[in-house]
Amino acid sequence: MDTEEERQIRKLAGARHAPADWIMRAQIIAFSWQGLRTSAIAAKLGCPMQTVRERIERFNAEGLTGLGDRPGAGRKPRITEIERGQLIALARSTPPGRLSRGQTGDLAADDENGPTQWTLDSLTTAARAQGILIARSQVRRILRAEKVRWRHTRSWTTSTDPDFALKGPRSSAATPTRRPPPRSSAPTNWDR
Repeated sequence: MDTEEERQIRKLAGARHAPADWIMRAQIIAFSWQGLRTSAIAAKLGCPMQTVRERIERFNAEGLTGLGDRPGAGRKPRITEIERGQLIALARSTPPGRLSRGQTGDLAADDENGPTQWTLDSLTTAARAQGILIARSQVRRILRAEKVRWRHTRSWTTSTDPDFALKGPRSSAATPTRRPPPRSSAPTNWDR
């Protein structure tokens, strides 16, 4: 143990704004330097004695890096961040089968056989065509996590026709109920 390593461990053991697992592991080492037994350290920190033994052994073997988690824990991502970005850009792009007006005013699509709007199936197919090996369920998870809408608003709600007249204000969904007449203070037949 050198003085710099000891300073860092003691600072981390008393830290308030550090990852909790690192703080506890530093406290295990600091308590062991004070001469506390494994059972006393485990009781003080509320963890199993085996954890205390393993952490002390890892710290003795690896030093400060022994406090951290070993790499490789958890499932490896199936697609890279670049592929993830490509998928998001694809979902935000205009589908190849969507009609658009040309300079002459005629409607035409880039690919008449392509999808007119993005669905999970069409996004999955387009992503696979770009070389991204991905499943439909994963496309949905990624787009929901990134808050990307793959379903566009309904096309019939807007019009490019200059003679198109907007509808007036919407009528209410339900007829309002009539209020009962005010109750008089005079006794009725039911009050007698």
